[in-house]
Amino acid sequence: MSRSTTGCQRLEAFITVRNMTSHAAAPAVLLPRLDEPTPVLLMNTIWADRSGVHDALTTPSELSAWLKAVGHRLFSGGDRAAATIRAIDVDEFRRLRTALRRLAAELTHDTRPRALTSIEGQDPEWAASLLNTVSAAAPSAPTMQWPERVAQLSPPAGVRPPVAALAAIAGTAVGLLAAPDSPQLRACQAPGCVLYFVKDHPRREWCSAACGNRARAARHYRRHRGARGPASRASHGPHHS
Repeated sequence: MSRSTTGCQRLEAFITVRNMTSHAAAPAVLLPRLDEPTPVLLMNTIWADRSGVHDALTTPSELSAWLKAVGHRLFSGGDRAAATIRAIDVDEFRRLRTALRRLAAELTHDTRPRALTSIEGQDPEWAASLLNTVSAAAPSAPTMQWPERVAQLSPPAGVRPPVAALAAIAGTAVGLLAAPDSPQLRACQAPGCVLYFVKDHPRREWCSAACGNRARAARHYRRHRGARGPASRASHGPHHS
């Protein structure tokens, strides 16, 4: 099974859970696939389907599920941040997400109307300032575990785990967005998609296999209509007596 197919199935499974019941435990939204950088996963908690654009971080339980899934990437014990989520943490994570999506839109020259609805009224200068402020609020320090000789990040003492997790994501985002190869960050141009992804393979053009299929189907439809031409379309139109 390819990594893109796995991402496609994860998206389909998540939508199925959401549609089945609103009383189930909040699932973690990890789109388009788990190996995207953590800042990209945070940006992609804004996602879309045929019914519209959705926000997957609206409650403490949703943020808790998301941090439980990705926290181990941030620093040692980062997944434990999920256990201490407050309502204010949801607001702060969503503010950082808005800043990241605004900067991503600028870097990728994103013009997708549905993707831009979540960042209306925000400018890149505001987004960069917020990113830097959050990153500096609780910087994690590299430490070495002995005798294992394993390097890991440790948050500063006395900082709440969700705050440290937010700062760690912001710090990673600085490295991602300011890196010389940041053009590898892409906005998925499949019809209706609002996700971002890092192009980690020369042939990767979409965030997932599902989006690739939709884009090819839309391209085929446009070519088919173009080949028919105006006269052909008119001959297949309604006839009036």
